[in-house]
This record gives sequence, C-alpha cells and structure tokens, in this order.
Amino acid sequence: MPTIDPSRNYQDDAKRVFNCLQDGGIAIVYMDVAYAIMSGSEEALHRVYKAKKRSIDKPSGVVANLRTHDEVQLLSDEAKHIVRTIVTKHDLPLSVIAPYRNDHPLMKQLTPFLTGLATKDDTVNFLLNAGPLRDHIAEFSLEHSLPLIASSANISQRGTKYRAEDIEPEIRAAADVIIDYGPSTYMENGLKGDFNFSSTQIDFRTMRLVRKGICFDSICAVLENEFGITLNE
Repeated sequence: MPTIDPSRNYQDDAKRVFNCLQDGGIAIVYMDVAYAIMSGSEEALHRVYKAKKRSIDKPSGVVANLRTHDEVQLLSDEAKHIVRTIVTKHDLPLSVIAPYRNDHPLMKQLTPFLTGLATKDDTVNFLLNAGPLRDHIAEFSLEHSLPLIASSANISQRGTKYRAEDIEPEIRAAADVIIDYGPSTYMENGLKGDFNFSSTQIDFRTMRLVRKGICFDSICAVLENEFGITLNE
C-alpha cells in the first residue's frame, strides 16, 4: 500500500515539474506504479515520442487526479462509485478510460495534435491514485488549465521502469527534470516474469479490461466481491 514519505516535499517537486512542462520541457517523474515521462506542449511531446521510439498512432494518458476525474470524465453515478471504491476505499492504482467533457477548460486547451495523442475514440485515459507527487502535478495542471501528457519512461515495448537508474540513457537524456524517489511502491507487484507491468486499464463504458497490470488481482477481487462484476478480457 502506498505511503506518504514525510522526507519528500511533494508540493515543491510538483511545482518544479510543472514549471518545467509549462516552459516546454520534459520531465521524468516517480509514481507509485512506475516512472513516467511527461510533457505539456506539442514540440515536447514530439521529442518524447522520438526518444521512446513510440508509434505516433499510440495514444498516451493525461495527467489526472480524482478532481480531474470528477470534473472531466463522463460516468454514471454507479461507475463513479466503483472508481472511488477501488482507488479510495481500497487504495489501489487504476487507469480509468471513459468519455470526457470536451468543453472543460483543461480539455479545451488540447490542440488537434495533442487531442489525437491524448484521447482515443472520444475517451480519455486517467491514471488515478499513482501517488501524491502525481496528484500535486495534476492539481497544478487543473489550476492553470494546462493539459499534461504522460506515458511510461522507457523505450516503447521495453517494459516500464520501477527505478530511475533503469531508465534507458536516451530517455533520461530527453528529460530536463528527473524526480527520483527510488524504487516504485509496486515494483514487486509489477515484476511478472520477463515483462514489467504498468497500471491496470479498464474501459468503464463496458467494464472491459484493456490492459492487465499492477494490482490486477486485487482490483478483480473488489469488482467481484463488492459489485458482482467479472472483467471481460
């Protein structure tokens, strides 16, 4: 279970990251799930995709917290209750895929290019409960209506990285700021054989499993035991 480390200044580190992204830079950021690489402009996102050797057809997520989720994603009351049960009551990380308000001040700032990479089929992917640092960064993003795009800090198809020192040199070289908090909280949970898993992704339009990832078994147990839902893979 994630814990807040009193030795870390999440607010100041989040502000440092946000200032970097606001100025067109790139940041590598610790999360409880795995390390992420973030950008806040078209030019920076182009550099991220180039460094990652990632296909331009592959979307990324938008940096979010629970407030972003409440204000932007369009879900039924029941679906919202399910999300909160997983991420708040059981304190588990979860990537929520859902339709979104395109009139929200945050989403209105996405250019057509950014929209193409940050959304898919009129849905947006928000990773929730990935740690206080990401939550603070998301809060700055909301306050300034500056959407931030994030993906895993690794070369595409090489597996997520749970320690900053394991991130490939070309990815580290692309970053203007690196926030290294040591091993990610869920590192042991994410190590599965020869592949490093990232967050579990669920499309809440149909409760379809999009990606099996960290804390998958625990999330399935919550859905089964409290809602009678079996994920459709």
